[in-house]
Amino acid sequence: MADVTLEIGGRSYSISCRDGEEDHLRALARLVDAKAENARAAVGGVNEARQLLLAALLLADELNDIRSGAAPATPLPVAEPTPDPAISLAIERLAERVERFADSLEAAARNA
Repeated sequence: MADVTLEIGGRSYSISCRDGEEDHLRALARLVDAKAENARAAVGGVNEARQLLLAALLLADELNDIRSGAAPATPLPVAEPTPDPAISLAIERLAERVERFADSLEAAARNA
């Protein structure tokens, strides 16, 4: 087993993997980190958990498009100085929906 440190969202994560998989995991981590940065730049002011959640949702959406045969959306550049307002609004609305969902889950957990 090999140990690899991944940088995602400004934090380091150490994980174990099979020997020889280190470079592949680093490449995947760069992809997740880029999506997290896009989410942070587009929405701003979200905490780390929500930033990573948005990154996961963006990646899941791309995977769903690929599996369904839809043409994948053109990925956003990693560091876009002026985010597209339509994309920012869409991500902001998605973040609001996710936050409401998270709040309802937290309330349900407190009442359980």
